[in-house]
Amino acid sequence: MSRSVHRFREYVIEPDTEPDAEAITFTVHCAVCGRAGPTAETTDAAGEWIVTHLGEKPEHLSYREVVTRPYRAIPGEWR
Repeated sequence: MSRSVHRFREYVIEPDTEPDAEAITFTVHCAVCGRAGPTAETTDAAGEWIVTHLGEKPEHLSYREVVTRPYRAIPGEWR
């Protein structure tokens, strides 16, 4: 029977704020019909779609915001 040696490593998980990180993005979805506005890099730009959608569907009053935020794992000490 062969033997195995296992080592464990600590990691810190945090938002990726490095200069080359992907942008944080926002998308708004209508909770009534499921349609989604364009993905944008600001909440204001994403929220503008709500106004447009309300103009088309004034009875659609519930929305969800989906935020995409990049994270990274930083290797720590081996144990």
